[in-house]
Amino acid sequence: MAKTKNKIISTNPGKNYEILGEVEYTSEDEVVEKVNSAHRVLEKWKGIGIDERIALLREITKKIKSRKEDIAQLITKEMGMPINSSRMDVDATIDYFNWNFDNAPKYLSPEICFEDDNSIHKVFYEPIGVAAVIAPWNFPLLNFAWGTAQNLIVGNTVVFKHSGEVPLVGKLIEEIVNSCGLPKGVFSEIYGDGKTIGNFLVNQDINLIWVTGSTEVGRHLYKVGAEKIIKVILELGGSAPGIVFDDADVDAILDSIYFGKFSNCGQLCDGLKRLIVHESRFDEVVNKLKGLLESKKIGNPEDETTDFGPLVSKRQLDSIKLQVKNAIENGAKVVTGGNEPQGLSGAYFKPTILIDVKKDMKVWQEEVFGPVLPIVSFKTEEEAIRMANDTPYGLGSYIYTKDQKRALNV
Repeated sequence: MAKTKNKIISTNPGKNYEILGEVEYTSEDEVVEKVNSAHRVLEKWKGIGIDERIALLREITKKIKSRKEDIAQLITKEMGMPINSSRMDVDATIDYFNWNFDNAPKYLSPEICFEDDNSIHKVFYEPIGVAAVIAPWNFPLLNFAWGTAQNLIVGNTVVFKHSGEVPLVGKLIEEIVNSCGLPKGVFSEIYGDGKTIGNFLVNQDINLIWVTGSTEVGRHLYKVGAEKIIKVILELGGSAPGIVFDDADVDAILDSIYFGKFSNCGQLCDGLKRLIVHESRFDEVVNKLKGLLESKKIGNPEDETTDFGPLVSKRQLDSIKLQVKNAIENGAKVVTGGNEPQGLSGAYFKPTILIDVKKDMKVWQEEVFGPVLPIVSFKTEEEAIRMANDTPYGLGSYIYTKDQKRALNV
């Protein structure tokens, strides 16, 4: 992605940042009108009822399915996700929408929470209003579904902003949704960066903020929501630990570690970011994971045999290079990877394992949003828990042991 004064320039991180297209910034006047339009249609969208809303919204999944390959190819070109993973992103989006369509009537039906001879207390679920939904780039279609599906089903209207890294995917989403016969204003999309257009959107007359993004952005938006006294739904930065205990079956857990850390080139919010291994299994885990990574193919994400494509952008590549450089300069050892592969032009970085990692290194202190895994050892369960919790981030954790009681306790 590159930016001019009034346009977002879409580039291909897998082919030396060649230009794919451009999208014009949404003006502030256009943002205001889209929010106003979303308010004007609220009562109508609410009034048609959940069954009719679902019937209309099912057209979205039908059209996504009919254009699966077009969407997947665009995701691969614009974001760098290997093509087989891009197809999975489309399939998962359809599955997510359909599960919500099938289950929403049950979960949104009125509930009796108290009843006696004299009274009945019943809870009714009502739409909140206009939702500002801001999505990241790492799963371009699925993040759209996570942010909009439930909002639209329950009767909220949505003003959606996708990441500036995937503006062409955003335009295709807008085209598909607005070809499905939804009343005007139920769904609209805006384009621009987060600091200007995104921030302008959340400061309009909206009733809900839904965002997946960095902790810094989330902290700011939480304050915006607090000032407005509106609901804010956030998924933010993560540095999930994985703990491998001495009784773990290493061969059985390798694929889980690989998927948790290295799928989507390590660009996962709740992916496994730090591996903490019992000292008795440390060498085995490191060596077997090294062998697994070195068996994978790095290359053009449009090639169906590719396992690792590029990172999303040069900016993301530079961030990973800086974190690895900091680790090496401060004594970390590279087991495999650690640099850019030869013969490939773009945001490519080899899948990397680092050992001899210290707590003051960037790869431990910061979220590592790329294919770099720091591995450290521990002696006792208490030490492992202490190391796992040594982070300002959250989102998840991974525990590998045959002992269910220990897993639940940890």
